[in-house]
Amino acid sequence: MTRPIYVIPDIHGQLALLDEALARIETDGGADAKVVFLGDYVDRGPDSRGVIETLIAGQAAGRDWITLRGNHDQMFLDFLDQGTIDSPRLSKPGYSWQHHRLGGVETLASYGVTASADTPRHPEALRAVPSSHRDWLAGLPLYHLAGEVLFLHAGIKPGLPLDQQDGDDLMWIRNEFHKYRKPHPWLIVHGHTPVDFPTHFGNRIDLDGGAGWGRALWPAVFEGRDCWLLTETGREPLIAG
Repeated sequence: MTRPIYVIPDIHGQLALLDEALARIETDGGADAKVVFLGDYVDRGPDSRGVIETLIAGQAAGRDWITLRGNHDQMFLDFLDQGTIDSPRLSKPGYSWQHHRLGGVETLASYGVTASADTPRHPEALRAVPSSHRDWLAGLPLYHLAGEVLFLHAGIKPGLPLDQQDGDDLMWIRNEFHKYRKPHPWLIVHGHTPVDFPTHFGNRIDLDGGAGWGRALWPAVFEGRDCWLLTETGREPLIAG
């Protein structure tokens, strides 16, 4: 029998929602459940620090948790390592990691640092953010392949072998990946792009329900390619429309 794989999409600093999602997973699969997290642990929500601390502590305690890297995690890491708040993948003029829609200011606030796009507060952030948090971010993998299912943050460039994919695409891609309707070599499970409700598109599943914008955080469970959402009342099948 295939061991279930539980999935938690983009958390975005919403520690209370993370705690609720983990409780639903434990109810369904027990304390030893395998959980894949799809990245974007930081930004927008009020407690990015608490989210990272929860994930680090769980892994240190021996939980079977695979934590993938999202583009917001990468922007936080880039800021810590280079002091930059800009990214070439931010296509809208005037956007930066500390723009009010991106959420870097909220992330730094969770560490006690008051910043803005005009005052990034890089030296203060280096003093406030534990080196263990920076090292954890730097060590996050970009994908997890389990049989016929590929878990990652954003998507893939269609037609390219996995070992030839660009790391930035795995964290940032949208249009080219979303428009592709043919089967991929795997069922792709991702977040990154908020939808009103987790959606099965046939060749991919988008689980990002918009927790970063105050909406629901939807944990899911996979047995092979079959997917269920974990609701207050138990499993709810997620079927291709």
